[in-house]
Amino acid sequence: MLSIYLNDHLAGATGGVELAARAARANQGRTPDISARVRALTEEVRADRRSLQEIMATLGAKPAHYKVFAAWLGEKAGRFKPNAGVFRRSPLSALIEIEALYLGVQGKASAWRTLLAAAERETDLDAQHLRTLLDRAQQQLTELEDLHHEVATQVYGARGHNPS
Repeated sequence: MLSIYLNDHLAGATGGVELAARAARANQGRTPDISARVRALTEEVRADRRSLQEIMATLGAKPAHYKVFAAWLGEKAGRFKPNAGVFRRSPLSALIEIEALYLGVQGKASAWRTLLAAAERETDLDAQHLRTLLDRAQQQLTELEDLHHEVATQVYGARGHNPS
């Protein structure tokens, strides 16, 4: 069961890395500060995904490549949803991306908590490393809350501006 659980989180991490990278690229010209912050977050999310892969290897959990591919493909398909802009990026896209990243990081934090609980029986799990990963996820959530506020203010805060 742990292998299935870890593979589900690996799939989620794959989608999260793709989404974060896209969000950073998309905001690069428009909002350089937000883009830089999302780029930094993307690197942390990539590192967390690598940590998960290392944990899986330590526990002998083989990656379910079909799940990883499905998550990668799902993130790509998610780009084709209408957000009030057909041929150009909608201001809502950045907001939705930040919200999706927030949900993903919440899921990742839950996984680290679950693995901490499993570390009581799974002696191959490094509880201190898991606590470090959990602390980083908490910091990422704080950063995403700040980014959400900034992006929401950009989208809805300007008087008379209505993206819909």
